[in-house]
Amino acid sequence: MSNSEQSPAKHLSLFGFFTLTATMVMTVYEYPTFASSGISLVFYLVVAGVFWFLPVALCAAEMATIKGWDKGGVFTWSGQALGERWGFANIFFQWFQITVGLVTMIYFILGALSYVLNWDALNNDPLVKFIGVVVIVWGLTFSQFGGTKNTAIISKFGFILGVMIPAIILFALTIAFFADGGKSDMSLSVSDMIPDFTQLNTMVVFVSFILAYAGIEASATHANEMKNVQRDYPLAVIMLVVLAIALNTIGGIAIGAVVPASELGLSIGVVQGFQGLIAYFMQDGGWIVRIIALFISLGVVAEVSAWIVGPSWGMLEAGRQGLLPKSLSETNEHGVPTKFLYLQGVIVTIWAAVLTFGGGGANVSFFTAISLTVVIYVIAYIIFFIAYLKVVSNHQDLPRAFQIPGGNGVKKIVAYVGLIISVIALLISFIPPAQLGGGDASTEYMTILVISFFVTLAIPFVIYSVMKGKQPSQ
Repeated sequence: MSNSEQSPAKHLSLFGFFTLTATMVMTVYEYPTFASSGISLVFYLVVAGVFWFLPVALCAAEMATIKGWDKGGVFTWSGQALGERWGFANIFFQWFQITVGLVTMIYFILGALSYVLNWDALNNDPLVKFIGVVVIVWGLTFSQFGGTKNTAIISKFGFILGVMIPAIILFALTIAFFADGGKSDMSLSVSDMIPDFTQLNTMVVFVSFILAYAGIEASATHANEMKNVQRDYPLAVIMLVVLAIALNTIGGIAIGAVVPASELGLSIGVVQGFQGLIAYFMQDGGWIVRIIALFISLGVVAEVSAWIVGPSWGMLEAGRQGLLPKSLSETNEHGVPTKFLYLQGVIVTIWAAVLTFGGGGANVSFFTAISLTVVIYVIAYIIFFIAYLKVVSNHQDLPRAFQIPGGNGVKKIVAYVGLIISVIALLISFIPPAQLGGGDASTEYMTILVISFFVTLAIPFVIYSVMKGKQPSQ
């Protein structure tokens, strides 16, 4: 990319960037996973927010605002710092994780719809569940082929209808529940906030807290559009961390307060939470719960719709450099990479089959999908932090609009903290969760996770070697 290209317009205010980023990283459907760790969710949210989310956001903003590095995201950043092979691996892992993450999102949709339709098989029968995933993922994939303009509108309405409104209702009901003297099923003792570190299998849920904050690096590419990036970007990120910790804490407590841990379904836990809270105030509130569940499912449908086409653009940037087959980089008259989306749909379908039929039950599938999403994504973040450390050491001469304040020493501390947390998240992802209860469920979890991880780890390097081998010699 030429450094002489026109700089982006400085039109984003502090609040504008804040709201743009908030819509990318805040979700409702992970509240049950938070609740499954008890009141220690507060500890995990704070640690993940302060020691992981902040480093990712700050390091990403600095690399995104380096002159000439504002397009291509992690492909450009890591490629410039570590070499093209690592840039391709980074963008591949960032894209590939969503092929697993989409299954997690759709599991939630099916869980909500199973309650709305009073159709238990949709959430618990593996064949029906698999068919449900296939119908949703391919229906939404085909909906992208006419262009993303309408999808963007649907996503905005879906966020308001399916995320904001249910979250506000959930928080209001929770406040009213405790104000009326309601007794929490979850221990709210301050002494229980610190996890029992001697029981490693209780800590694996930490990976879901990492996932709750993942994606901030994508919004960092908009930092160049901020009116005063050096002042406003860190303020926006700090505000976001505080809000995310607060809302996720309230959401997790709301679910855990009224749904016993032994009955908590990770893909339908939000619906169970609404059911318990509304039942506390009225006997015949099932119809209200069904409406809310429908709203939430529609909101996640809109989110899935946006994710289906969103991450593909980074891979297309790599494709334009000859690192993907030429046909995968072709777009239709609406600018949509249809063949690439076909490939993505096939991969999502394969993951759905592996996780649904090999998962041994709803919670096993859900935990495996979340952990697999995280381990793939965390590898991308490990490369990302190493690339940033290389930038700090070797590229301080490059002009940039934003820098982490405090000099190179502070920059390295921030990056190393984020890197260490990423490595810890990767390692504990391979510990079977305590919620699986050991036995066959834990064995299935480990088998699927380990095999899938190592296969995925090799794929981008194989693709890179093959595609570079096909390019004419310079």
